[in-house]
Amino acid sequence: MNATELRAMQAPIKQAYRDHPETAVIPARATGRIDQAALACVVETGHATIKAGLHPAAGGDGSLACSGDMLLDAVVACAGVTLAAVATAMGITIHHGTVTAEGHWDARGTLGTDRTAPVGVTDITLRFALDTDADAATTTRLIATTERYCVVLQTLRNPPQITVDPG
Repeated sequence: MNATELRAMQAPIKQAYRDHPETAVIPARATGRIDQAALACVVETGHATIKAGLHPAAGGDGSLACSGDMLLDAVVACAGVTLAAVATAMGITIHHGTVTAEGHWDARGTLGTDRTAPVGVTDITLRFALDTDADAATTTRLIATTERYCVVLQTLRNPPQITVDPG
């Protein structure tokens, strides 16, 4: 797809959102089925079934997906798709590219062995390795624009209000 095709595809969508801004608020939903016997949660994504379980650092055997890793997967997927779209809009060809997210979490926090240890991922580094004909300034602008429009990255930077409903 080139920039002209991308703009043509998105033009009616953008205009509809300008005309009716309320339609731009898109509901998102994920549901998981708890498998207590396996200490797991089965998530149907609409594209694949993912069975998540304990990370080996918390007692898992490593055979199931880890939700912390899935968080990083979501950042990588969103940043990669966003970068591809932004590069297309800017007329930049990516000959080869990778996006890598690395983070850390303290197992003592999630296992409750140290109440002062944090629970959750405490840092994330997002790294782009791009083979492109674009100059350094254009590549910098590409990555900055990708950061600006990556939904998952912006969600982590500006956390949403979260409500827990015990059912």
